[in-house]
Amino acid sequence: MRMTQNTIELHQITQQFKCPKCGHIAEYSGRPNERVIVTCTSCGNKGTITLPETIPSPQSTNGHAIEISYLKKMFGDFTAVDDVSFFVKKGEIFGLLGPNGAGKSTIIRMLCTLSRPTNGSATVAGFDVVKQASKVRQHIGLVSEKMIMYDELTARENLKLFGNLYNIPKDALDKRIDELLRLVRMEKWADERIKTFSTGMKQRINVIRALVNQPEILFLDEPTLGLDPQSTAEIRELIRRINSENGTTIILTTHIMGEADLLCKRIGIIDHGKIVALDAPANLKKIISGTDVSTFEIEISNLNPRIMSSIQSLSSVKSLVQEDTTHLLVRANGGDAFDTIIDSLRKNGAKVRMVKNLEPSLEDVFLQLTGREARDKVSENNVSSTGSGHGPHRRRASRRIR
Repeated sequence: MRMTQNTIELHQITQQFKCPKCGHIAEYSGRPNERVIVTCTSCGNKGTITLPETIPSPQSTNGHAIEISYLKKMFGDFTAVDDVSFFVKKGEIFGLLGPNGAGKSTIIRMLCTLSRPTNGSATVAGFDVVKQASKVRQHIGLVSEKMIMYDELTARENLKLFGNLYNIPKDALDKRIDELLRLVRMEKWADERIKTFSTGMKQRINVIRALVNQPEILFLDEPTLGLDPQSTAEIRELIRRINSENGTTIILTTHIMGEADLLCKRIGIIDHGKIVALDAPANLKKIISGTDVSTFEIEISNLNPRIMSSIQSLSSVKSLVQEDTTHLLVRANGGDAFDTIIDSLRKNGAKVRMVKNLEPSLEDVFLQLTGREARDKVSENNVSSTGSGHGPHRRRASRRIR
């Protein structure tokens, strides 16, 4: 039937509503703006609802949890985020890396509907962050850099407080809180005040606070900042479990390159408000290494100018740096570069103690792209673990000379 002005009143819409008593969700149909008397099929509770004029529908996502198109944010004359475009796949852990002030947190704030974009568009869980902000908030959880908890309340009371903001029924909320406390092994301290907790214990509660509403998408802004190595490892393991067991899409911002390398399937590097690189960690490292360029650290006990000249004259050698009286750093091209260098060293009587193949780290990529350290200011009590803390780090694969 053709829809006209005269027949539009016959158009039926269907909407989901949650029972305020038991939390049961059911669908009800009627005309736009119609008041409908309903009875909950679960608990028998009766009430009246008003169907909305229109149903906010998620946009087509193509399997993407987040889609950003030419997003811009300006503060006066300063451009904090400059025409950024990218997407985040459903179920992946996506990392956002950048120096302080690069625009990471501003992007997160816009995606969480805490800040309105100046230009461009973004959808989260298929909903527009400007036009359908309330719908976006129903599908997300946020762990900001600053812990959002009340020290005088217990862990359980904090979780109940935030659960009540989502109007979760009491029985359902109590069950959810017990599940979350078990997830982070904090049942024993559920009824202790937050102010008595260590920083690591507080952060575990802070993370599950963002999971009370069972979000599809979780934003983690510096979740291991200021934690000791043991707590850092626990939070990282928790992030993996949330992602793998629940299929939760996670957007992670961090200054710890090793953390991003360990957790993220893809990483976007942002600088001066622009995305300067976006790919899987292994592919990002190829920006430095290329597909067939290797870097070798060579220890030679009798290192002298003649030996150095013999290596430098090889066509496969791109650069040579003398680090000290016995160590050389050699970048060479080609799959047979290692054998060529060793043959030259033997011919020139070099006494080789050790050769290490240096693989570029994510921080090496970061520094090459941004020209800056990951963090301009690091809190003195910020201790991290991974075997790859702050500062340039390379994974070293030793090769013996036979």
